[in-house]
Amino acid sequence: MAIDPVCGMQVDEKSAAATYEYKGTVYYFCAPGCKAAFEKDPEKYLQGSGHGHGHGGEHGGHGHHHHGGHH
Repeated sequence: MAIDPVCGMQVDEKSAAATYEYKGTVYYFCAPGCKAAFEKDPEKYLQGSGHGHGHGGEHGGHGHHHHGGHH
């Protein structure tokens, strides 16, 4: 599973409503609106501001996610 960087939801890579590649990493979104918001200001979402976990961009740190081989 991937994490939608905008809303923080888990998104299945195979059924994601939208995807967007940024700096060589593909991000998956639960809805086209999330992708549109990410496109406008990707750094804002990658810094993790707006949701509870304050680490920037690297998804290595939180204990709650399920590994899907993506990074």
